[in-house]
Amino acid sequence: MTRAGRWQVAAAALAAASALAQPAAPPAKAQTCAACHGIDGNSTTPLTPVLAGQTSRYLYLQLRDFQDGRRSNELMSPMAAGLTRDEMRELADWFAKQTPKPTGFRPDPEKARLGKLKADETLCTMCHLGGFAGQNEIPRVAGQHHDYIVKQLTDFKQGKRTNDAGNMTSVSRNLDEKDIENLANYLAGL
Repeated sequence: MTRAGRWQVAAAALAAASALAQPAAPPAKAQTCAACHGIDGNSTTPLTPVLAGQTSRYLYLQLRDFQDGRRSNELMSPMAAGLTRDEMRELADWFAKQTPKPTGFRPDPEKARLGKLKADETLCTMCHLGGFAGQNEIPRVAGQHHDYIVKQLTDFKQGKRTNDAGNMTSVSRNLDEKDIENLANYLAGL
């Protein structure tokens, strides 16, 4: 290798190392998401989910479902409508890499205790895993907003949300309002 070639290799290695040392910037489309979800995916609005720490696969599939009409929301459906598959992947990857922050929710200790019992009874961790951290297309629900959890469980129970291959629809069918409230207290407090 010539001297010039070695310099080029060294310069390329320095550029690559420098790029790795820089914090990744959010994708351009994330600015739109930030209005509701926060630029780091930590929503402060109780009915808007925390995206930080979700799996990239789950986030991508939810965007795709909003775009394809398998999931509907008056705000998210039009937001997802114009996204390309690459933009959805970039957004999903960005929010998956962010760290979830506490929402500030203070669970009712008795409701949280009963919620844990219900979660154990219904084997929630079989899909959501221990610590409710989620996996693949199964969402992280630990530390999610209480009101969002209540709405999603209620929507599954009432058949308003069906983009889950039937798993959550089946589980939520046997939950009453108190169960949902207790589960939300438990999960939001994790």
